[in-house]
Amino acid sequence: MLRRVLLALVIGAALPGGAFARCEDYKPQPKPQNTFAQDVGRDFDRIIEEGWIEFAVYDDYAPWSFEQKGRAAGVDVEIGKLIAKALGVEAKFRLVAAGENLEADLLNYVWKGAAVGGRVSDVMLHVPYDSALVCRIEQVTFTGQYATENVAIAYRAAEYEEKAPTPPFFRFDPVAVENDSISDFYLTSLIGPVDKIHRFRSTAAAVDGLAEGDTKAAMGPRAELEAGLAQHPDDGLKVHSPPLVGFARGSWTLGVGINFQHKDLAYAVDDAIEKALADGEIGRIFAEHGLTFTAPQR
Repeated sequence: MLRRVLLALVIGAALPGGAFARCEDYKPQPKPQNTFAQDVGRDFDRIIEEGWIEFAVYDDYAPWSFEQKGRAAGVDVEIGKLIAKALGVEAKFRLVAAGENLEADLLNYVWKGAAVGGRVSDVMLHVPYDSALVCRIEQVTFTGQYATENVAIAYRAAEYEEKAPTPPFFRFDPVAVENDSISDFYLTSLIGPVDKIHRFRSTAAAVDGLAEGDTKAAMGPRAELEAGLAQHPDDGLKVHSPPLVGFARGSWTLGVGINFQHKDLAYAVDDAIEKALADGEIGRIFAEHGLTFTAPQR
């Protein structure tokens, strides 16, 4: 899906080499003159008064968020429920489609709303945190860091008995990736457009291809690989996170996005997440889904 591609581009991780220094390429947006402030979305007091909070989460994005038996499910959904419980309100979820890039998603679901019939949600989950985003997207408060994700490699253990594979192996061994993803860009730049890179519509499909013997390995975000492995428990598959030579950034922090006008809501959500991290609740959510949890740097 394009959201993984644009995530890489946003945080400077899609291709080997360094990213911009913080705000180096940023030019402040012109300040509006003689205009009235727009009131977009619900403020914190209204959320508490009405007794519910709405979270925007990506659809069809297991294990993070997806529809199951007519309801939203997944790690991000469980984290949203924790936040709502801490605030003393009901959690509601809006499954949304990924746009062409992260900035479009934030515009559509956080600070403005789509041009036709659009509206914003109170909080958007699974928003990558990066200092450059803070500079470029002034209309969003980036906060509530709740986990760290990284690129990893799943592989058939029987094919790599002595040593788990690293990217240079894929000059010779077939590897599955999601088409136009972080891993696709990285491997193509590292080893060239070789026929050993097999492209699938999603990371889950890439793991299916690995399980079916189409490739010897699959590369992608660790949580998605681990979720895929859980669907093939008897196929002798493992996952590891080796050093990625030349990768500007093989890991990134996940947090939330909230309309910049609602700072009190942002503080309350961040406080709820901080407490959930401290008492181990978020770690337990990952464990219940069979996923590796890496705490974020906050």
